[in-house]
Amino acid sequence: MNRTLRATAISLVATVAATLGLTQPAWAASYSAPLATAVASLPVATEVRTGYNRDLFPHWIDADGNGCNTRNEVLIAEATTKPTKGSGCSLSGGRWYSYYDNAYWTLTSDLDIDHMVPLAEAWDSGARNWTTSRRQAYANDLGDSRALAAVTDNVNQAKGDQDPATWMPPYASARCRYINEWVAVKIRWRLTVDSAEKSALTNWANSCPNSTISVTYAY
Repeated sequence: MNRTLRATAISLVATVAATLGLTQPAWAASYSAPLATAVASLPVATEVRTGYNRDLFPHWIDADGNGCNTRNEVLIAEATTKPTKGSGCSLSGGRWYSYYDNAYWTLTSDLDIDHMVPLAEAWDSGARNWTTSRRQAYANDLGDSRALAAVTDNVNQAKGDQDPATWMPPYASARCRYINEWVAVKIRWRLTVDSAEKSALTNWANSCPNSTISVTYAY
């Protein structure tokens, strides 16, 4: 099941359960609020980088055993022109849009798959207390289309592990979308923010449309 269909299915389960007055399992619990309210709800805590290692987040796994790892699943899902899938899930003939910098690409080598909230930032914000299996689930999250994004490789590298207090997409028209998606991922995985990050998100929320953020919490 691709990540869009999976997210839709989970959301449907949560909606039906709520309608019937049933207790929802933790993985199906949902959250919905306007952007400004969502930002205000984010808990503030000091970030702790101690002990971080990227290898503590096993990623680019083939979760469903179909021969395509997470990186390629994202590329297939986000292609504006669908690629041909060859041996070993090699992809060719596709076209992709990097919304961070308003650029189009036809070679997968020109694209990185960005963790919207970088792995190091997630560690700092609570993932250091998770099990390895939960960190793996985070690093390969296909259950919410906002968690991972195919973007221009050098733009992603410029972002690194920065949060919105120190980095925003170079394409100005992408920034409100970016803030919405950042906040959604923080809420989905119940991650904290530091004070500078909270201030930056609040300032952006005050200048962006107060659109509703709907999230299904990660299991």
